[in-house]
Amino acid sequence: MFNQPKRPAILIAGALAGAINCRATGAAAPVADHHEFDAVLEAPFHPGADDAAPVIKLHFSEPGARARRVAWRLALLAPDGRRLRLWRGSGRLRGGALDVRLPWSIRPAAAAPAGVYQLQLEADTRSRQPLRQRWDIAIGQPPALAMPAFAMLPTAHAPRTVSPAPDALPYTVYYGNLHSQTSHSDGGGALNDCHGAQAPQSAPFGPADAYDYARRHGLDFLMTSEHNHMYDGSEGSAPDADPARAKALYRQGLASAADYSAAHPGFLAIYGMEWGVISNGGHLNILNSPELLGWERNAGGDLLADTFTAKGDYDALYKLMRQRGWLGQFNHPKSNQFRAGGRGLGYSADGDAAMALCEVMNSSAFSVNATETEGQRSNYEEVCRQALEAGYHVAFSSNQDNHCANWGAAYSNRTAVLIPDGDALSAVSLLDAVRARRVFATMDRQAQLVMTANGHLMGERFSNTGALTLEVHYAHAAGRSVAALAIIAGTPGRKNSASALPGAGASTTLTPAPGEHFYYARLTQDDGKILWSAPVWVTQLPLTTAQR
Repeated sequence: MFNQPKRPAILIAGALAGAINCRATGAAAPVADHHEFDAVLEAPFHPGADDAAPVIKLHFSEPGARARRVAWRLALLAPDGRRLRLWRGSGRLRGGALDVRLPWSIRPAAAAPAGVYQLQLEADTRSRQPLRQRWDIAIGQPPALAMPAFAMLPTAHAPRTVSPAPDALPYTVYYGNLHSQTSHSDGGGALNDCHGAQAPQSAPFGPADAYDYARRHGLDFLMTSEHNHMYDGSEGSAPDADPARAKALYRQGLASAADYSAAHPGFLAIYGMEWGVISNGGHLNILNSPELLGWERNAGGDLLADTFTAKGDYDALYKLMRQRGWLGQFNHPKSNQFRAGGRGLGYSADGDAAMALCEVMNSSAFSVNATETEGQRSNYEEVCRQALEAGYHVAFSSNQDNHCANWGAAYSNRTAVLIPDGDALSAVSLLDAVRARRVFATMDRQAQLVMTANGHLMGERFSNTGALTLEVHYAHAAGRSVAALAIIAGTPGRKNSASALPGAGASTTLTPAPGEHFYYARLTQDDGKILWSAPVWVTQLPLTTAQR
C-alpha cells in the first residue's frame, strides 16, 4: 500500500534520499562505505488544519550501529530568526533506529502572528558530524504575498501558441529527474517487492524500462545514474569479475538511452554514473561521460572500468572531468563530503568548472509510492549554500533517487531546465542549459520560478555598477499563491555569509558593496511546497569619481 498522507508534510533528512544507496550485502564492501547517520523530521505544513492532534515525528537511523546514543534539538524559529520554542532529547539507536513523537501545541496567540516560520533540526552521534537543517512551517493562515503577473512559460505539454510579448523570456521549460538507478546497479526493484537498495544487478527492470515509465508518467527527461563501483555485480570488488563485461554493460546503457530518445522524440533519456561512496566520500553524478570510471580490480588486478579514478580523490576526479568537458551534480550532499584541497566541500577551480548542480531536495530513495505523494523527503539547502560560499557556481536541482520501479512518480518534485524556444529537447540543449545554470528546483511540477537581476537571467555571472534590482517571477498552472519569499545573499569565498535579505520581495533593489556576491530566490507556496531559483553571481564594481 502506498503512503498517501492526508495533507502535505514536510520532511527534513540529513541524508535519507540516496545517502544509503549501497546497503545491499556485497561480497567485499566495507561497511563504512555504505552506512551513515540519518535524521528525518516530519511535520504538517499547516499543523492543526484539521481536527486531528498534530504530531511532529523524528526518525533517526544508522544501519549497523549498536545502541549508539543520539542527541537532538528541534527549534521553532520566527521569521526574523528568534527562537520561540525548543525541544531537546536523546536516545539510543536500537536495531539501527530511533523514533520520537512530539505533540504540537503552538498556536498563533501563544507564539506570534500568523505567518511562515521554520523548524530547525540538529542531531548527532558522538561519531558523526551533526546534521543541521531547516524547513518552513505555517502558523495560522499566512496572508498571500502579492506577486507581479507572470505568464507561464511554455512547456513540452503546453507549447507556446502565440508570439511572445517583446519582453517575454524566450524559453521553454522542461521538467525531469536527474538521479535514479536501475538493474545496472542497485535499482529497478518491483514496487510490490522493493524494500530498499537492491542487490547489484539483481532487479528485473533496466534503463529502457525506466525511460518508458518516466515518459508515460509525464516527465520530459530522466537520467539513470548507476553506481560506478557496481558494474561487477557486487558492492565490493568481485574477485572473478570480467572487466570486459563491466565495460560492455556501461556501453549498453549509453546505447539504450540513445535508442530510446531516438524512438521517442520529445523525451530525453540520459545514462550516466553516480560516482563515489558515502562515508569519507560523497556521491556525485556525471551527466555526460562515455567512459566508465572506477577504482576496483579483480583478483588478477584487472581494472573493472574504462578509466582509473582513485576512490575518494575528488581533486583528481574534478581535473579529469574538466579536461573531458563533463558536467556534474552533487548528490544528497553533506558538508564533510567531497573533500578537495584537504577540506570537505573544499573549493577547486577544476571542480568549479565541472560541477554545475547541487541537489537541494530529494524524495525518499526507496519509496514505492507511484502517486506523487511520498511523505519522506530530504532537504540539503544548507549544504548547497555552503558550496556556493566555498565558491562553486552551482544551480539547484530536485530529484528522486529512485531505486524502486517508480521513476519520477514518487513525488511531484522536478528539476526544471530552460531551453531556448525553437530548440528541441536533446542531450546538447539540456547540457547547454545545465552549463548555463538555466535551472530551477521545484517540489511542484506545475510551478515555475525564474529570477532576473538587472535583466540578467538566473545562472549568469556579470559585473555591475550602482543599483541592482532582483526580480522574482512565479507562476502556477493551477493558481497556487505564495506564502513566503526569501532572497538569499552570500559572498563566494566567505563561510557563513549567506542569509536572507531583510524586507526582500518580488522586486528588490539594493546597491551591493564592491566585490563578489551571489543571490537566489526561495519561494514557499501556500501548500508548503518550495521552489528554488538558480543563483546569479555579481561582481560589484566601485563607482568612479565621475559616476559619484
